[in-house]
Amino acid sequence: METKKEIKILIWIIVVFVLAFFLPLESARFNTALAATLDLVKWYAREHVVLCLLPAFFIAGVIAVFVSQGSVLKYFGANAKKWLSYSVAAVSGTILAVCSCTILPLFSSIHKRGAGLGPAIAFLYSGPAINILAIILTARILGFEMGVARIIGAVAFSVIIGVVMSLIYRKEEKTKREEQMNIALQPERRPMWQTSFHFFVLVLILIFANWGKPGEGDTTRTWFTIWSYKWYITGFFSILLGYSLIKILKIKWQWVLLGAVATIASALLASGFIENAKLAPLVPMLVGITALSIMTLKDKKEPENKEWTLATWDFAKQIMPLLATGVVIAGFLLGSTHDDTAIAGVIPNEWIAALVGGNSVFSNLFASVVGAFMYFATLTEVPILQGLIASGMGKGPALALLLAGPSLSLPNMLVIRGVIGTQKTAVYVVLVVFMATFAGIIYGSI
Repeated sequence: METKKEIKILIWIIVVFVLAFFLPLESARFNTALAATLDLVKWYAREHVVLCLLPAFFIAGVIAVFVSQGSVLKYFGANAKKWLSYSVAAVSGTILAVCSCTILPLFSSIHKRGAGLGPAIAFLYSGPAINILAIILTARILGFEMGVARIIGAVAFSVIIGVVMSLIYRKEEKTKREEQMNIALQPERRPMWQTSFHFFVLVLILIFANWGKPGEGDTTRTWFTIWSYKWYITGFFSILLGYSLIKILKIKWQWVLLGAVATIASALLASGFIENAKLAPLVPMLVGITALSIMTLKDKKEPENKEWTLATWDFAKQIMPLLATGVVIAGFLLGSTHDDTAIAGVIPNEWIAALVGGNSVFSNLFASVVGAFMYFATLTEVPILQGLIASGMGKGPALALLLAGPSLSLPNMLVIRGVIGTQKTAVYVVLVVFMATFAGIIYGSI
């Protein structure tokens, strides 16, 4: 046993040495890919972690601790009515407005609480795919037809993929149904409306804190108005969160007030001293999250409050390292494309654009595979596709990428594998790629 361990160490030493020895530092493409990797990692850390992932972890913690197992089983359990569970899962994306990574802690949470595989997978796909903001943006920039095709495809995909997954693993689902029939469910600790209020306040903070700036040429007054006042709207829901902490979670009002004062003070200081308008909001968000963590961990009256933050930390420990690994690999292979930045990875962008023209089976399959492995933050897939279409991308491959891309990414796959295992993850990815390819071919031929 000891010999095998030493051999493994030796092999790793040799692998690292060989990689270091043959580093192609003289290659311009390699150096560009390194720059793209670092750029994507930096952008991801600045734009996505604090405002998006951290609130999502707390929302997942709410599901894990405050939402009773009975509620999860009622809507998503193996014995739940199929029309109900799939309907709830399929429309969840219109409420959440999240990306392929932000949905992961929520998916992990409902899966751990006993959700059936089919509804859980439908929820996993629909969360990013049926983002109502992305649908509207798609229709406005890429055309009404594309917007309609995307929403029809996304809703249908979430249900079909969930049903197929449940059929493939029907033996496991049968065992789960039998086990859940014998579960003695605990009564609700508090009225469901209170838990729902607390949950949706957090969801609305997540949505408006990440409300994107309208793109050039987008003159939608409502969209622009909401974007202009997004932080005031987020602040309003933060006040409601304070109310929820005091009245529903029974945390001392003095603690909540102190946390609110610290958050507001940090926001004023950040706006005065940090010139970068994008970075300034990160400070009050971090201060608010820190204050929330401290007050819940220190609360002695309600043990659930401490459990909430500990559950949030568990999700962060499980998901963050895998996401970081996935972002690094995706950046190196496919490059960094966000805002006005476009840096190619090892695989040149020109190759991708050249391979997705027309409406062949290959072009649709290639678009689906690239979309599945590439990382798209919420709404960024639309301007990226706009550029690819201008470079000659066919409308079929464009839809294929829209249906595969937002719901999957390499970081996303690594985390899903940790939740449901390698085999189920592979089946899920293949189903998404196959259906996106098929939908692209049909749409491109119309």
